[in-house]
Amino acid sequence: MKLHFTLLFFFILPCFCIAQIDTTYIKPFDNKLSVSSYLSMKFISMEQEVNGHLKSFMPNSPMSLGLGVSINNTIINLSYGYSLGFLKDDEKGKTKALDFQIHNYGRKFIIDLFVQKYRGFYTADNNDKNIELYPDLNIQQYGAFGQYVFNNKKFSYKAAFNQNERQLKSAGSFLLGGGIYFTKIGSDSSFVHKSRNSLRNFQFGVSGGYAYTWAISKRWFASGSATVGANFGSERITNFGKQKIEIYPTFFPRTAIGYNKEKWSLGLSYVNNLIFSSFSDTNNNNISLSSGNFQIAYIWRFDSTPFWGKKPKLD
Repeated sequence: MKLHFTLLFFFILPCFCIAQIDTTYIKPFDNKLSVSSYLSMKFISMEQEVNGHLKSFMPNSPMSLGLGVSINNTIINLSYGYSLGFLKDDEKGKTKALDFQIHNYGRKFIIDLFVQKYRGFYTADNNDKNIELYPDLNIQQYGAFGQYVFNNKKFSYKAAFNQNERQLKSAGSFLLGGGIYFTKIGSDSSFVHKSRNSLRNFQFGVSGGYAYTWAISKRWFASGSATVGANFGSERITNFGKQKIEIYPTFFPRTAIGYNKEKWSLGLSYVNNLIFSSFSDTNNNNISLSSGNFQIAYIWRFDSTPFWGKKPKLD
């Protein structure tokens, strides 16, 4: 079994200025300290289309069980995760993975960072049968993505994905931003792209979209957002201006659903970032990478000084 330990001191960039909120739409929880337990599955997968035939390469990575501590609304975060290796299907081969992701939801800005290195994939049919192994296939992706939340006084990404505050009334917001990515794909022989066993790609671009949270009831909520964009790319950053620049579409959806009480919360969230590392209008030799995180979390909230005998507030 694999053991992961992450110690992160991540200071939110937009916190240099205090953003005001409409308290009829957003209400932070009074407690500044929270402890969470979660089941999480981080992933990266690849789809390759050649002459109309599509193949999906998936990693054999199990879910992780984790514990987290958040102080002052995730400005400082400590998390500890343990991979549930016994859930692996041995028929799908072995995957070695280093997957470090940050999905930071600020008041005005959201920031996503990806450092992913995977080796060992498999393909299967629609019934998860006829499995083929690709132990030599390795995929590396390094990326950063950020967007500005326009209606930040009434709409809260924190309420949907961190659950350290409540969305009292349904609200949405337009989003605008962009990202930058470097991708490297290679194998001994199983991966072929333009007569080579490797692919390098550097790209950056802009995107826009919309996010909305439904305040279903006092306790329940559901949230969804989607952004689409266009990236400009080449094999190497030094090739810009020297070779033809390619344009790639991008798609970044997020969903969350949860239940809140004053002292605890339960939430399910899904983040999926889709980019193309090779794209053709003729649908020939297209390669897309899908990466993200699926998580189920249970959160306990405490007073900032729980050992001084303060009485908890009633719901």
